[in-house]
Amino acid sequence: MHSSTSAPSTSPGTPLASGSDSALVKQMEPSKSPRRLKRLFSPDGALRPFRLLSLDIRNTIKRYPSDWFFNQLILASAVYLFFTNLLPGITFASDLNVLTQQNYGSIEVVFSTGLCGCIFALFSSQPLTILGVTGPFCILSERIFALCNDSFHIEYLPFMAWACIHAAWMHWLLAIFNAHDWTMGYVTTFSTEIFSLLNSIIYFHKAIQELSRTHASSSFASFLYSIIGCVGTFLVAVFLSTANSWAPLFHRYFRMALTEYAAAISIIIFIGMPHIGELKSLDQQRLPVSSTFRPTLPSRTAFVVEFWKLPVGWIFAAIIPGAIITTLFFFDVEVSTICATLPKYNLKKPGGYAWDVALLGCTTALCGILGIPPANGLLPQAPLHSESLLHVVTEAGKPVMVAKGTANQAPIADEPTEAKKAVHEQRWSHLLHAVGIFAFVSPPLMHVLGLTPTSVLAGLFLFMGEQSLCTNPILYRFFAMLTPTSELPPLQHPRATYAGEHWYTFLQIILTAGIFAVTFTPGAPVFPIIIILLVPVRLRIMNRYWPEDTLKGVDAWACRPGNDFRSSSEKRRDEARDEDIEAATTTAAAAEKTA
Repeated sequence: MHSSTSAPSTSPGTPLASGSDSALVKQMEPSKSPRRLKRLFSPDGALRPFRLLSLDIRNTIKRYPSDWFFNQLILASAVYLFFTNLLPGITFASDLNVLTQQNYGSIEVVFSTGLCGCIFALFSSQPLTILGVTGPFCILSERIFALCNDSFHIEYLPFMAWACIHAAWMHWLLAIFNAHDWTMGYVTTFSTEIFSLLNSIIYFHKAIQELSRTHASSSFASFLYSIIGCVGTFLVAVFLSTANSWAPLFHRYFRMALTEYAAAISIIIFIGMPHIGELKSLDQQRLPVSSTFRPTLPSRTAFVVEFWKLPVGWIFAAIIPGAIITTLFFFDVEVSTICATLPKYNLKKPGGYAWDVALLGCTTALCGILGIPPANGLLPQAPLHSESLLHVVTEAGKPVMVAKGTANQAPIADEPTEAKKAVHEQRWSHLLHAVGIFAFVSPPLMHVLGLTPTSVLAGLFLFMGEQSLCTNPILYRFFAMLTPTSELPPLQHPRATYAGEHWYTFLQIILTAGIFAVTFTPGAPVFPIIIILLVPVRLRIMNRYWPEDTLKGVDAWACRPGNDFRSSSEKRRDEARDEDIEAATTTAAAAEKTA
């Protein structure tokens, strides 16, 4: 990580340059820029072209042979991923089918998820990162469609194809010039927690939308059953996902199976239930699917968009949504990878942010040309992938023990310990689940998807939102806001206060609600920009209103260890001050000794 350069600050006791000194300073100033520019493009410089890309490619080649091993846990992880990626995807497809007037439907979403998943499983640097069609992109594409249809009066798919093509070369530029170092290096969990909470809210909102459509297009009896199916799917999935805590009930392998396949079991139950008894007569709303391997839109006959026919003016105009897609996708895939590679997972193999961003640019352009929604890093599926691959580390057949609550800290005498866990770092789970999803573009399997009631999809949305929300620290700090301070444990940092933490959490909730509200306005396509702007707001503004100790208790760097939020100039200033104090103390001690 390379710290940003800044002009040297003048200390209060230093006189300002004047006269000939000022002229000398002016003469020297132009020479600083070339030196700074040279440093930026030096072999270790922040903007050195291909610096991270070449490193990522070398690391991927080294780790690739060892990525192909297989066991039962990897198979279970693949099945788990299959359901938690496919079913939310087709739920978004149901929404897109309506709001894009069939430009995107079930077959397009399944095609994109399977194709991009296979490409990433085979060629990415970090195969733990899962791709799929995300809620934020659905909102973005729906708003772009509304602009194309109602305001621009142009075809949506050619315009979106050019937006994806522009996003591709922007992704490549970000990868070539090492954007991970000089962007994500300044992102803190303040922004990533807000982004994760926004995803949870989008899941909950999509569930309500599905039920609203059912209410508008079916009988009251069918609507009531849809509510039962939605809530039932959600509650059964949540209940089964806790099976690991049921000990000593059932064998532990049976409990593990219930936990890993909780969503799948619940979905199968409530897909089958409407076919029992008098429920067959209800006018159930089901997922609309294609009966042949062709696009959903009746006027399309092939999965290739005639993007070259778009007028030149609109080709250049597509740069704007291309930049917005790039902003969303870059932030999304980086945060997904960060969440899938947390220190608690004890990863040993190197990843590669730059290479994965470049590869994402390729898949984005490909999806745009094929007329399917581009896939991107998924939350919460990416960290759930890592969770499903956790296993106990053993040596000589015995578990390796670490201090409780730590990833790999050696045991401390008379302190609680627990078994060390790590993730199986491999490509099979990613590849198998993607191949399984890709198979569902075939008409027979697509027909099976068409049996799914939209109420079940709504329940799955609730479950995915709950799973994402339960891993978000904002939720637990919100509970702390509702708890009397006398009942809360003492804070770790001496000058931290619960009042400061509560205001910090309240601000995160308000900002998330504000961003979500923007998605309902004509300015919805720019909401990814708002999320990015939270980074300078946190680092430049909030430091003035929250004590440093309070921020250390609730915030941390997303991509680097520690929670020292001082800028490089502030660090140099504090180091110089400490040196002055130390020198003054040494001088005073020497003078006292002499006297």
